Amino acid sequence: MDKITAKEIADKVVKTLDDKKAFNIKMLDVGNQTVIADYFVIACGSNNTQINALADEVEFKLGEAGYPSTRREGRGGADWVVIDYDSVIVHIFSRDARTKFNLEKLWADAEDIDISTLLA
Repeated sequence: MDKITAKEIADKVVKTLDDKKAFNIKMLDVGNQTVIADYFVIACGSNNTQINALADEVEFKLGEAGYPSTRREGRGGADWVVIDYDSVIVHIFSRDARTKFNLEKLWADAEDIDISTLLA
């Protein structure tokens, strides 16, 4: 299988989240602000069940494409799940947790990538 870029992984994550009805999806290019990743994909689920279903689907779809996650934090009743793909970190929040942690403000210097062409 051909190696895909971090941007292509992030795009696939966005499409998968959108297909499973995540909301308020954002992609941030954090590559110039940190060495931990090139992109953050941030999204919300309406409840813990959907948050876990979204995370499971992202892991399934990317694993199916040959890109398994390196780790995942937050399972069961968690209101924030983080999936690490090394160059892409996926954050799936409840609405309240997203407001509380406000990653967009924390990473305000990151470029907000236009994902409108990726959404259904």
